[in-house]
Amino acid sequence: MTPSPLLEAQRLSVSLEGHPVVHEVEVSLAAGDTIALVGPNAAGKSTLLRALTGLLVPSGGAVLLRGRALASWGRGAVARSVALVTAEDEGHDSLRVVDRVALGRYPHLGPFRAPRPRDREAVESALDLAGIAHLATRPLGTLSAGERQLASLARGLAQEAEVLLLDEPASHLDVGHELRLFSILDEVARSGVAILAVVHDLQRAGAWASRIVLLEKGRVACIGSPRDVLSSDACARAFSVRIRSHAVPGLPDVLYSFEEMDKEPRRN
Repeated sequence: MTPSPLLEAQRLSVSLEGHPVVHEVEVSLAAGDTIALVGPNAAGKSTLLRALTGLLVPSGGAVLLRGRALASWGRGAVARSVALVTAEDEGHDSLRVVDRVALGRYPHLGPFRAPRPRDREAVESALDLAGIAHLATRPLGTLSAGERQLASLARGLAQEAEVLLLDEPASHLDVGHELRLFSILDEVARSGVAILAVVHDLQRAGAWASRIVLLEKGRVACIGSPRDVLSSDACARAFSVRIRSHAVPGLPDVLYSFEEMDKEPRRN
């Protein structure tokens, strides 16, 4: 039995300053989904994420939250259900990490209300899960770019939303922190949270996601399993590359190599 979508875009279109950016996109997220959103630069990925949270008003179509139009929900209700984590949303340099993460509890508290024990527990849990509890009292300005990225992730985790949307969460992360991040996302998904993440690295998208959505020029060019999308002609065209898959004995994941279209493919 297919689970009901938590968040769904139905023929969603978005224009910015009168220019169409997203065109009739259809995508749905159910509990436990891990979906990678990929595409070349200026494909409309970040715009789509913001429209899914209600930060951008659609020019056509609709976003549904639990089967109801997103516009019919109050902003607080949306924020308790959908969390957005972006690389730009980092906080002021003087803000302590723990206070940055605690901002994720705002939708549950509202203005002028002191944190409750439950809120403090959620913040501590998010810090632990992100692996940055030891940085809790540090000002954001003293952190590396990767540590600040993990603090942003922890803020999203503290929000305890049913849907987690992430815009290039692995930017600024070295390989060790990147592996840790996607391990965290796997753990969060197993708890029933639906995750949609913009992923720049196609190899990482293929290894992590249960489904991939490929955007090109604001339209869904391909959607399906990682193997189906990454081996598709649509993916090769979108990135102007040749894509070859390699099954490695003893490894569960398929490895991919990429070559420019104007170069002759290498021969083994």
